[in-house]
Amino acid sequence: METVQKKSFTLPIVVMFALFFMIAFVTNLTGPMGTILKDEFGASNFLSQFGALANFIAYAFMGYPGGLMLKRVGYKKTALTAVVLGFVGVGIQVLSGQAGSFMVYVLGAFVAGFSMCLLNIVVNPMLNTLGGGGNKGNQLIQFGGVFNSVGGTISPVLVGYLVGANARIADASVALYIAMAIFALAFVILAATNIPEPHIETPEERAARLAAKGTKKKEKYGPLSFRHFIFGAVAIFIYVGIENSIPNMGNNFMSAELSKAIAGTVVGTYWFMMLIGRLIGGLVGGRVSSRKMMTFVSLLGIAFVLCIIFLPSDVMVKMPAVQNDPKFAFVMAEVPINMLFLVLCGLCTSVMWGSIFNLATEGLGKYVPAASGIFMIMVCGGGIIPPIQGAIADAVGYLNSYWVVIVCLIYMLFFSLVGSRNVNKNIPVE
Repeated sequence: METVQKKSFTLPIVVMFALFFMIAFVTNLTGPMGTILKDEFGASNFLSQFGALANFIAYAFMGYPGGLMLKRVGYKKTALTAVVLGFVGVGIQVLSGQAGSFMVYVLGAFVAGFSMCLLNIVVNPMLNTLGGGGNKGNQLIQFGGVFNSVGGTISPVLVGYLVGANARIADASVALYIAMAIFALAFVILAATNIPEPHIETPEERAARLAAKGTKKKEKYGPLSFRHFIFGAVAIFIYVGIENSIPNMGNNFMSAELSKAIAGTVVGTYWFMMLIGRLIGGLVGGRVSSRKMMTFVSLLGIAFVLCIIFLPSDVMVKMPAVQNDPKFAFVMAEVPINMLFLVLCGLCTSVMWGSIFNLATEGLGKYVPAASGIFMIMVCGGGIIPPIQGAIADAVGYLNSYWVVIVCLIYMLFFSLVGSRNVNKNIPVE
């Protein structure tokens, strides 16, 4: 792959960072909205995760077509399509609040999921390309992740502040309107921005594709020809699941005993710790390999989650939070000590996405766009693993449900040590 001079593409990099913000802001609405579904519709922990399920299962439908779309029409048109879908999806969620309908909300989350999938397909390979691949590509993705964490931090805090003890979807409408405004602004900026298109299909490639389609001739190799990519795709499925399971179930756990404003703030702190971790990852990403980074955070994450499970929940610690009753104020709220270690897990999950993407696509060359599409299919794990943990929480309690996360982190450790090694270097990638 030809090295890209990052200094020539400052504005495209800024636009990609802005899209990273949008992905997290909208996606992370599903976590605090889960507690609202419990209040408004009496949903179980399992059903409370259906917003996340709908949002992420959309990736399974759009992931591969999205990768093809990126290849054929380029980054800009793919991103513009995603922004329109996001506006519509969040708009449907607003209507669900007015109608008081669980299923309409789930439909809106599903449509918004199409948008999030397409945006992810755009921003990750784009930033990796602008960084020139390798450690520098990973470094740029980690910095982009900082903006992702800002959006993720704001969502649960904002929703927690807006809703009261008996919350309804309509109470969170301000957050949804903000999301729609972000999409509208992003559309205008994207439409006026010149985005480089390093992977768009050339006329020669299009002619060859159409000729191959006419003869039903298939290319001999693809992303799934690489063992390390297959393991990486599974790692993405599991990673997105644990990234969302950790705070979502923690939000339900705290909302049962504390105010939703305090619970939302603590969950927001988890995403803020992801911001801190990504800043650190961005700073050291040019010097520390993705493999070493993944190994370290997987081991540390296992230790933190064991603390969540085994520490007594009646031991309280003080953490910064906001309250909305009787009035808005910053406070030092008492929360179970388990939640302190939940927040610290954000440091571990923070650098996993960029590291997995970098390791799994290293050496894929021309197969990177298609690989990105497959990755997006596997992001549906973010909607499948949280309901599984929710069902286990219904059966054996919130804290014991975190054994699901332990199993997932063990796989992360396997991928970093063994599964991420490219054993298919004989496959041509130019």
